[in-house]
Amino acid sequence: MIWIIGNAGMLGTELTETLTAQFGEVVGTDRDVSILEPVSLQAFAQGKQIDWIINCSAYTAVDKAEDDVELCYALNETGAKNIAEIATAIGAKMIHVSTDYVFDGTSSTPLTEDASTAPIGVYGASKLAGENRIREIAPNHFIVRTAWLYGKHGNNFVETMIRLMTEKEQIGVIADQIGSPTAVTDLVSVIAEIIKQNSTAFGTYHYSDEGEISWHGFAVEIQKQSFKMGILSKMIPVNALTSEQYPTRAKRPAYSLLNKTKIKSTFGVIVPAWQESLAHYLLQKGDK
Repeated sequence: MIWIIGNAGMLGTELTETLTAQFGEVVGTDRDVSILEPVSLQAFAQGKQIDWIINCSAYTAVDKAEDDVELCYALNETGAKNIAEIATAIGAKMIHVSTDYVFDGTSSTPLTEDASTAPIGVYGASKLAGENRIREIAPNHFIVRTAWLYGKHGNNFVETMIRLMTEKEQIGVIADQIGSPTAVTDLVSVIAEIIKQNSTAFGTYHYSDEGEISWHGFAVEIQKQSFKMGILSKMIPVNALTSEQYPTRAKRPAYSLLNKTKIKSTFGVIVPAWQESLAHYLLQKGDK
């Protein structure tokens, strides 16, 4: 049995759909079972033969986290610790989803799993704290760091860009932050593959779609593909901005491209180019 914690979010919803189709026995919880209450987690697990716990729950409001430090750490560190403890207690393997925000963005080459971590904001620091708690408590864990996630079950950059391109005559998008977008469907496929292989290659892994791009470049491609597919009826100027021109409450890593060598070689996964995954996402959107 697979237990998905945070099953109502963008990633958790799609994981639930896919893993139920592939493996059958999937249970899910969200706010109905608090990750801050070990007793609630224990009560839910009791009497179930849970082999895998996937933690998709997190505080992800990056800017709000700068002023909401206590709750952010509670969910991202203490919650992760509580889940690691229940996983260890019931003998389940744990998959925990983390983030490129654990890095400071000063690298000039794709980041490997053992690259130095140095978060520059509360969100990234809380996620790193959660990772470290899991490493201390749950030996049978997989930590999968990902980046720039978008999917059909939640608000995301792709949908925001399409809405703005419909409403506005021109828009500006940051061009000096580099990484790679990740379609939720691709991340779900990798998680499913780890479970399918019943892997014991525990540790930390990086996953994002293949390629390197700025947010501005991503927006330009979203417009190009969406116009071609008829999702957008017009093309508008997409202006390149610097981070200084678009200040945010929390600083973002300027460079957070993840190196995928380890996850590809360990699990034999093929990582699609981000442009291909975007096209697949938009095609599904266009079919609705």
